[in-house]
Amino acid sequence: MSEKINKINGIDICTESFGNPTHPAVLLIMGAMCSMVYWDEEFCQRLADTGRYVIRYDNRDVGRSITYEPGNSQYTVVDMADDAVGVLDAYGIDQAHIVGMSLGGMIAQIVALRHPKKVLTITLIASGIFGSDDNNRDLPPMDEKILAYHANGATLNWSDEESVANYLVAGSRLLCGSKHTFDEKRVYKQVTKEIKRANNLLSMFNHALLKGDDFYEGKLKGINVPALVIHGTEDTVLPYEHGLALANEIPNASMLTLEGTGHEVHFDDWDTIINAISNHTSAV
Repeated sequence: MSEKINKINGIDICTESFGNPTHPAVLLIMGAMCSMVYWDEEFCQRLADTGRYVIRYDNRDVGRSITYEPGNSQYTVVDMADDAVGVLDAYGIDQAHIVGMSLGGMIAQIVALRHPKKVLTITLIASGIFGSDDNNRDLPPMDEKILAYHANGATLNWSDEESVANYLVAGSRLLCGSKHTFDEKRVYKQVTKEIKRANNLLSMFNHALLKGDDFYEGKLKGINVPALVIHGTEDTVLPYEHGLALANEIPNASMLTLEGTGHEVHFDDWDTIINAISNHTSAV
């Protein structure tokens, strides 16, 4: 386990690995505005202990990877998918199992479509269909409470690390489902690490400006690798119906429902999620 900076697609991407590099590779892609630290180290190690070589990394504009001036988007979701493949290439990995959380799941969808030879399976956690909601799916939007809370970020003193940490912790609390107790201590540790290791913390908001590529919209039926969709019934960012839509549109996808779970990879669900990923990635 050691972080390293890789030159990928002409930019710096920070990565970290867990486990034996001779084992089957699992690439973890985190969601919007979050660095790889939200793939908890213990979660990564426990997944590696199932006989997997686990890699996590910072997307553009978060953590120690390249950052751009806040408010100035320089790339697309497709570029981020190519970054994911570049991470695999940096480790000399020909094929991998891709696990994406939220936006990371949308990136995984594009990787499976754009670079099918690199992908063995995909696992989409708390994610949704890539692109705009065009095809009369009528999927529910993000909870207004989430939008209202983050609107307050404009008045936050971002130079005050304690205030920023408390703001991020409270935001994470909104994502926790009723089945779980919010682990404030664990989350505070994560957000503190997030703040201290970020090249430019405010650059994370560039993810809200992300654009995709219309070419990949409506092409889920072209995904020809085994897909596992994991979704909580109390997800307030991408409500449960988004997970159902994914499972319905990706050919032969399987669905794991987490009752009472929100938009999170909660400690209480780790055994269930890790066992599901282990079983899913063993079938290929």
